[in-house]
Amino acid sequence: MRPELLNPLFVPVSNLEGIGPKLTKTLTRLFHGNENGDPARIADLLFHIPHSVIDRRNQPGIANAQEGIVSTFKVIVDSHNAPPRGNRRIPYRINVHDETGEMALVFFRGHSDWLSKSMPIGETRYVSGKIEWFNSKPNMVHPDHMVSEEGFAQLPLLEPVYPVTAGLSSKVMSKSIRTAVETLPAMPEWSDKNLIAREHWPQFNEAVERIHNPRDTLDLEHNAPARRRLAHDELLAGQLALALLRLRLRKLSEKTRIGTGSLTTKLLPLLPFALTGAQTRSVKEIADDLAKPERMLRLLQGDVGSGKTIVALMAALTVIEVGDQAGIMAPTEILARQHLASLQPLCEQIGVTVELLTGKDKAAKKRDTLERLKNGDIDLIIGTHALFQSKVEFKA
Repeated sequence: MRPELLNPLFVPVSNLEGIGPKLTKTLTRLFHGNENGDPARIADLLFHIPHSVIDRRNQPGIANAQEGIVSTFKVIVDSHNAPPRGNRRIPYRINVHDETGEMALVFFRGHSDWLSKSMPIGETRYVSGKIEWFNSKPNMVHPDHMVSEEGFAQLPLLEPVYPVTAGLSSKVMSKSIRTAVETLPAMPEWSDKNLIAREHWPQFNEAVERIHNPRDTLDLEHNAPARRRLAHDELLAGQLALALLRLRLRKLSEKTRIGTGSLTTKLLPLLPFALTGAQTRSVKEIADDLAKPERMLRLLQGDVGSGKTIVALMAALTVIEVGDQAGIMAPTEILARQHLASLQPLCEQIGVTVELLTGKDKAAKKRDTLERLKNGDIDLIIGTHALFQSKVEFKA
């Protein structure tokens, strides 16, 4: 069902440069809920949408920085205050200044050698992070970035922030997604051109690129053109895949089941009510589907008390009329027993054998029920998800 053009997007993320077995397991746990299933795919990375963005265009100067907002500063390194050797409770502090004021960069359990090399005294550095004011003095605890002027030129001014999990940093996630975006092949347009023009949506590749490399904070809004385009594609792809699957499943059956009416006509006078127009129409549509050589795929919807159970019974009787068996599955044992209590008296009056099968049945009773079902002694089986067990066999 998948075009060959899309195959590269469904290979494991381990095919990407820089993603090893450990990171593959972590990404699999994030995307698929556990580490033991199918490995995370490149498509999982492409559609992992950022929840916010770090705006490094905000460079207010130290004196004008607002607390709790990510800001970027061009500073000069003044001094290092390392804690006494062996005392891990005192943080490592680097004092810096810019044209507007002074602040301290604070590191808990900081590595002195690395900090000395990264922030040499007298050098200019760009630092990015959130400011905290303490005793009327600004501090930046564990900056997000500390880079030279050359390094800052390589940083995106707008950096997307992604949902992550334990053992996965935002930097690693961003790098992995950037690598995945680079593998995206050129895609032909599959959506209606008039729709694309009317909604002012970008092409698919441009939309993916825009989501992961935003040009403005508005690019991550729910109504942003790129995001709406990808949401539309996800919905469209899901509906198309479902339609293709339904079409394939319909072709799996070549048996027609044309009811004789020998049971349904006997049932109707026994009911304490007359079928409504909607119920009659539903029964007829289901019977028409059963009479076709394709497999029926139909969803019957209705409010509580609208008569879905009697419609299901009429469909089951149509199947039983041609010599086959039928099953009615309920989501809970209580509901299954309620169905049995209401349907069994009616079925007995028209000569239809009904039995119950649940996961809580005793072993001896369950064996007997399964044997009778396999032999064809049971016309209608009512039960819970126990009906889907491998030991459940209908008469061939």
